[in-house]
Amino acid sequence: MSRSSSGFVAGLTAAAVAAVGFLAYQASASAPDGLKHPDKTPTAAPRSPKDKKNPTAVPAQSGSGKRVVYSLEDDRVWLVEQSGKPQITFKVTPGTVDPAPGTYTVSSRSGSVTGTDGKPIEHVVRFTTVDGIAIGFSAAVDGSTPKPDPSQKTGGIRESRAHGDAMWQFAVISQKVVVVP
Repeated sequence: MSRSSSGFVAGLTAAAVAAVGFLAYQASASAPDGLKHPDKTPTAAPRSPKDKKNPTAVPAQSGSGKRVVYSLEDDRVWLVEQSGKPQITFKVTPGTVDPAPGTYTVSSRSGSVTGTDGKPIEHVVRFTTVDGIAIGFSAAVDGSTPKPDPSQKTGGIRESRAHGDAMWQFAVISQKVVVVP
């Protein structure tokens, strides 16, 4: 290869690297804040002491601000306003795969899909995955909340249709979800 050819190739390579860098910068600058620095390792939430006088009170160690709080032990969800007061709380039926306690954000939503159990579901609000299994809240279109088949790996946390509507309105993309033990 002649000296002028190698200079030409080096110039093209430098231009290509610069173009890729510029495009990467543009993509990162226009990405939503929740996608720029995703929380890949959820922070563990300390065990939340129960309020003996009010067992449906928002768990004390669930953070602050507007958030969805999900208690693994109680199979209960709270939709908590910015003020710290719950908008609503309700029981849920978990899937067979639980998320680890920690803080997450809503990463995707679907208006209607078919659940892993074959049932039509709506208002799907996903916030993490565990071993490739999507974890999120949903409501069966028929309103049922049966216990999942223990032989299947499912991450759907089922709620009634009315509670699914409330979750859908509350938990938009990037909304904080706190999972407590």
